[in-house]
This record gives sequence, structure tokens and C-alpha cells, in this order.
Amino acid sequence: MSQLQALNFKKEDIFNINSELQFIEAALTIFNFQYKNNIVYKKWVDLLKIKAGNVISIDKIPFLPIEFFKNNTVISSPLNSGTIIFKSSSTTSQIPSKHFVNDISLYENSFLKGFEMFYGKPEDYCILALLPNYLERKDSSLVFMFNRLINESENSLSGFFKDNVNELISIIERLKLTEQKVLLIGVSYALMDLAKKIKLNENFIVMETGGMKGKRKELLKEELHDFLKKGFDIKNVHSEYGMTELLSQAYSIGNGKFNAPPWMRFLIREITDPLNIKTDYKTGGINIIDLANIHSCSFIATKDLGRINEKGELELMGRYDNSDVRGCNLLVEQP
Repeated sequence: MSQLQALNFKKEDIFNINSELQFIEAALTIFNFQYKNNIVYKKWVDLLKIKAGNVISIDKIPFLPIEFFKNNTVISSPLNSGTIIFKSSSTTSQIPSKHFVNDISLYENSFLKGFEMFYGKPEDYCILALLPNYLERKDSSLVFMFNRLINESENSLSGFFKDNVNELISIIERLKLTEQKVLLIGVSYALMDLAKKIKLNENFIVMETGGMKGKRKELLKEELHDFLKKGFDIKNVHSEYGMTELLSQAYSIGNGKFNAPPWMRFLIREITDPLNIKTDYKTGGINIIDLANIHSCSFIATKDLGRINEKGELELMGRYDNSDVRGCNLLVEQP
């Protein structure tokens, strides 16, 4: 019997959360499980001199700095023959993060249920993924996710595009003559190049995953979105907020404000006192609770800056000055 079974907790419970009480109970259960079984996380909690028995609310849960995924094997369950290792993008001077995913069904359930929650069924879309940098890597969690979504779309025109931009433009022109809903997702610089060559219509959703990947000067998100809206002749640009170290994603439906699925939560920490959670709607460091990360670490302190508005939505404000630019992250902005 596994530790989770002993706690009478099933992984399916994560995706059935529909109340604040259920989220809190699940988060505290997973905290205790990970404290007992995740060597890296336990050492961090002990180093902070926090007693696990005193953690009785989610604002008291210690968050593991995301940098620990670079040089440590962050796992709460033993590695197995089915373990998949996702790696972040990096330059030659950077160490990529490694996320050891011991149960890939958790990731699949998370991104499929999350996508359907915000956009509906994948089969309702033709999905065009313009991800040149990511396609060069076989260990990208983003490519894994959109490969599954493309397959779920069951549309013969869905697919990945790298250097074959002319083929993509041809497909877009064909789709513009139909009533088919289209999701065009891409890295920022590739979408900017495409926006100079073609107009879209109301059937298209454009979603950027952020980052110029060294191909362009970094822009403020507002500047990027204004460029894409003008170039494509569309009203809104959507965004996806995810990262290698997470198994869940948040989405911005064209307004720059991100919402997460019920099993994912954002908290804002004080910049000068990272153990203190802010409640004043002002900018701070972003902490993330991702309950789908049950076999790694569900409590991560990112290097992103943001604030939670009165509606509970996350607004990204930028990154810490000493942070390296990471894949699957949104653009650097000023607070």
C-alpha cells in the first residue's frame, strides 16, 4: 500500500475539487505526504525550521524555490520504468530544470481537463502549433501537451510547424474560407513574423507562450499583444502560463489576466520576506500550488513577479532581476 493509499487519498480526487474546503484539505494532505516522502522538500522545510505539524493552513505551507529543480531530483515517489523526464529550455550557460514525472496520466488529465474548462473540447478546433524552438527538443512538456491536443482535435489540418511557414500560411488561408474554429499557438517571435504576412478572422484564437528565445528584443506584454492584434487584425491575444516544473496551466482569455483550474492556486509572497504571503493586491513573488504535482512537489516559489487582483486573477508583472530567462514563461514586464 502506498503512502497516498494509507492517507485514503486518490489521485482522481485532485480533478474533482469544487470547493475551497476541498482544495485546502487536499493541499494539506499532499503537503504532509511530500514532507514525509520528498527528501529535497523535507530538507528545505527543516532548514526553514518549520514543523510540519504546525502547518494547518495553506498560507503556512513552505514553498520550494524553483531553482531546486535544476540540480536535484525532486520526487515524492520512487522513479519507475514509466517515468518521463521533462526539461526546460536553456542556453549553453544555463542548467535546465528537470521534472521527473512518475505518472504521465496526471499530466494528461491536468492539461486536457484544464483546456476543456477554458476552451471546450479539443475536437472542436483545428490546432496549429508554431513552436520552432520547442520542436528541436524531445523532452519539452509543451510539445507533449500540444501533441496530445492536436491528436485529440482529429482535424487533418492540425499540426506542428517549424520552418514550413509557407505551408502554415496556405492552411490558414484555407481555414479562413470555413467556419472552423482555429487555435494558433506559438512562441512570441514566430507569431510576430507570421503577423507580418497574413490576416486572420474571428474564427481564430491566437495564443502566445511567451519569450523571444534570444531571437528578438524582449517586449512588454502590452507591446507584443498590440503588435499581434494589429498584424493579424484580431481583437484579442490569449496567453498560456505554464512551466516545465508544473503539470497544470493557467490561461489568459485575451485580457492579460490569468485564471487557473480548481486544482491550481496562485499566492503572492513578500519580496523582502518570502515566508510571508501578501493579501494587499500588490506586486510580489509568485508562489504556485499545483496539486497535480503530487509525485514531485506541489508547492513552488517561482522567480516570476505578479499580483492577485480583487477578482482573484493573476496579473504577471515580470521577473526577479537575477533570474535567467526560462522557456514556457511569459514576457519580461515592468511592475
